[in-house]
Amino acid sequence: MLSLLKIRNLALVDELTWEPHAGFLGITGETGAGKSVIMGGISLALGERADKSLIRSGETQCSIEAVFQLADTAALNTALEESGVPPCEDGLLIIRRVVTATGNRQFINSCPVTLQLLKRIGAGLVDMHHPEEHRSLTSQERQLCLLDAFAENAPALAAYHAAYRAWREAQHAYRTLLESEMANERELDFLRHQVEEIESAAFTAEEVEGLEARWQRARNANRLRDTALPMAHLVDAEEASLLATLHQLVRSGRDLERLDATTTPWLESLASLIDTAEDLAANLRDYVETLECDPAELAALENRVSLLDNLKRKYGADFETITAHLETCRTRLDAIGNREARLEELQAAEEHCRAALLRAGSELSATRAAAAPRLEADFLTHACHLGFRQALFTAQLTPLPEPGPQGMEEVDFLFGPNPGEPQKALRLIASSGELARVMLALKSALARQDDTPLLIFDEIDANVGGEIARAVGMKMRELGREHQVIAITHFPQVAALADHHYLISKGQTPGGRTVSRLEEVDSAARIAELVRMLGTSGPTAEAHARELLRH
Repeated sequence: MLSLLKIRNLALVDELTWEPHAGFLGITGETGAGKSVIMGGISLALGERADKSLIRSGETQCSIEAVFQLADTAALNTALEESGVPPCEDGLLIIRRVVTATGNRQFINSCPVTLQLLKRIGAGLVDMHHPEEHRSLTSQERQLCLLDAFAENAPALAAYHAAYRAWREAQHAYRTLLESEMANERELDFLRHQVEEIESAAFTAEEVEGLEARWQRARNANRLRDTALPMAHLVDAEEASLLATLHQLVRSGRDLERLDATTTPWLESLASLIDTAEDLAANLRDYVETLECDPAELAALENRVSLLDNLKRKYGADFETITAHLETCRTRLDAIGNREARLEELQAAEEHCRAALLRAGSELSATRAAAAPRLEADFLTHACHLGFRQALFTAQLTPLPEPGPQGMEEVDFLFGPNPGEPQKALRLIASSGELARVMLALKSALARQDDTPLLIFDEIDANVGGEIARAVGMKMRELGREHQVIAITHFPQVAALADHHYLISKGQTPGGRTVSRLEEVDSAARIAELVRMLGTSGPTAEAHARELLRH
């Protein structure tokens, strides 16, 4: 229940502290006294978007603090801890909202939170009903939620939601692959071309390693031969060659050794020079023999180099990159090439998920079909108390052609308030007074299943007569046994039924400013307020007020 509400500088309220009781609470007051401000403060505490125009004139900010005393906070604490908010202590949930001209701040259990989190938490704390809100009953989605709440089929509904998500994911995967077949065909042709182009080139790492050098030597063979052949002649020719000169040096050296033995150590290198020159001469002759310029071989090398350059331009800067690209293409080809098998696999998965969905849907449908007659009977019992003594009500279930997000059927609440007239869908009922009573009958039927701690009814008794207003008040009093119920009303018949009666009134501060005040009225003050609401005065009106309270 709401155990404390503090409002500062909101519209006409300068400072208000309210500690509401449990049960059925009635709030009354003259038009414009500020009843809507109280409801506005609660709405702001629950995460409704705020406007700076709400700030009391002359002030820089307004604030709202709401404290809820909750019997079971296990699920709430889990949601709070997942968002990094401290859990409730001793069952107390503390909400604070500050609205300024430049922005808003909100806190749960003294921890700053986002507006989205506040709104999500607030949705489970209060169920607020306005005259215009009754039209939500005409939504078939809302009606299905009400039927599910009455059926208490949360496990079956959760199982269906999980099966539906799995089926949609499997369906999407299958259709995506199916619709991409044409694109895959084009991709297949392109991949095959790339693989064929690289594979037909048949390059190996060994060939590529020296290909450029072999091609450069082949195309420059004549120049290389013209350079190397004279070198060979200089080293080893019949006359004036390097070897001839070295041999002459060796002979002269031997003469020196015979005449002077001290020359031996440094003349020994002459022999090694001859060996080196002979090796050089042999290498030059062998090299010249390899420089035979075969035009066919040169053309072949030029073709290979050109082909490799072409592959580098298309697929990579070097042979390793080209090879990696080839493997990528082969892998992709294999994946696309197996698409038929993959399509069959995905289709089987989709059919399997659909079968599971149909089973879950059948179980969910059974809970709804079983609950619908019970909801109809409970509704009619409460509707009878609200003046619909011979009404008809049907929760009509219609199978859907395909499973939907919320099940395999839709529901339409049909209502016939008058005997002899056919039932019509609620969306076709124009009377807001009738819709208000229908909503209250449904709320009463769902009182046991609804775990929302606070129900607020803001003038839902508008557009109904005095006798019906009393019946509406009786229903809200009954709901007050299961929930904390706050009703803003202009009917004395409703206010007299409240367990606690609060009066909101306008007054003036010593400075002459208008303010709203909220106080509980009892005994003579309550009688006086009921007399005011009756719109008359005198002993008769007072007696009528006392009679309303007595009953």
